[in-house]
Amino acid sequence: MRVGIVTTWFERGGAYVSRNIENALSSQHEVFIYARGGEAYASDDPVWARPNVTWGHNVPYPVPGFIHLSEFKRWLKDNKIDTVIFNEQHWWPPILLCIKMGLRVGTYVDYYTEDTMPLFGCYDFLICNTLRHHKAFEWHSQARYVPWGTDLEVFRPQHRERKPDEPVVFFHSAGMNPPRKGTDLAIRAFSQFEGNARLIIHSQVGVRKALPALTPVIDRLVSLGRLELIERTVGAPGLYSLGDVYVYPSRLDGLGLSVVEALACGLPIITTDAAPMNEFIDPSVGQLVRVSRTYARSDGYYWPKMDCDIDDLTRSMESYVNDPGLVAGQRKAARQKAESHYDWSVNGKGILRILDTCQRLDPAEKSEAIKKAISFEKKRVGIRPAMYNLYGWLINTTIGHS
Repeated sequence: MRVGIVTTWFERGGAYVSRNIENALSSQHEVFIYARGGEAYASDDPVWARPNVTWGHNVPYPVPGFIHLSEFKRWLKDNKIDTVIFNEQHWWPPILLCIKMGLRVGTYVDYYTEDTMPLFGCYDFLICNTLRHHKAFEWHSQARYVPWGTDLEVFRPQHRERKPDEPVVFFHSAGMNPPRKGTDLAIRAFSQFEGNARLIIHSQVGVRKALPALTPVIDRLVSLGRLELIERTVGAPGLYSLGDVYVYPSRLDGLGLSVVEALACGLPIITTDAAPMNEFIDPSVGQLVRVSRTYARSDGYYWPKMDCDIDDLTRSMESYVNDPGLVAGQRKAARQKAESHYDWSVNGKGILRILDTCQRLDPAEKSEAIKKAISFEKKRVGIRPAMYNLYGWLINTTIGHS
């Protein structure tokens, strides 16, 4: 089988998901990557730039996931692709084009709103890596739950022996979006106690710029030697080995990828008591922090944002400082849980089973969803017609002729 994956393709979480899917499939199928333009390119990075990767043109367009359709169509035909898997595809014309061409089309489920959820009926199959997503899409006849996992050879413990008088080191990954990852909550909670501890934050963007209101607190903690900021992109396995405990008070996650990576690296976890993070954590490997506030995201994402209770987060962090033996005991349990539950060499076989068992749906079963997708995009055109003046050509010409 010849499988195409349409995705962002550079050092970020969504691309790691796509690469895991690629790795799972490549043992039995030929896999081709269509790297969408938009956010960034990794065409000069040997980790990401490979012969099976096609770099889509970066066409300015005010919709996430925009693809140059004629170029995309040529890629599908030139590589004789018969199954396409989309990752975070917010713009529906490429999906409609694949349907028109008679291809089997699926998606990794991550981003959806109340309005776009019915549009997922356009897909022949859905890959759900969390129970929360699978429950939301249980109405789809070929929604499949594939438990998430990671490469246990890449993400593995690399701990130094910690001396009794050394501080407990909390590690936090802020990625490209510190506000969503709860970086401010981690800093505020850490600033509320004076125990023998340090906090290391790894971010792909400037933390002070992302959280300007916290600049005085950040500067004070840095001057005291209690906080270290590492602001650069680091490839797998990241910097988990710098920490003793992973603190991740995320406000909202589609997958919680870093939680599983941290477990695999043998770090106890402190995270939000909300899905999907709480799907991975039990008392043997970490602590869940009570949610104090729930509120909608501005873009209408289906699931709400949730703020951890700062005092509860502080108590959880202090518990590891006051009882360093807790860290040692949970390190081993964290790695064991990753080995028994989140080994992608095992869990990834679920992706193969999806391709073996999920067929193209009857066109009649998808017709209503297709109509809704077209209507959805036409409404988006109506909002800013000048910015979408090529929309009729894109839909009626490119999609209308296979």
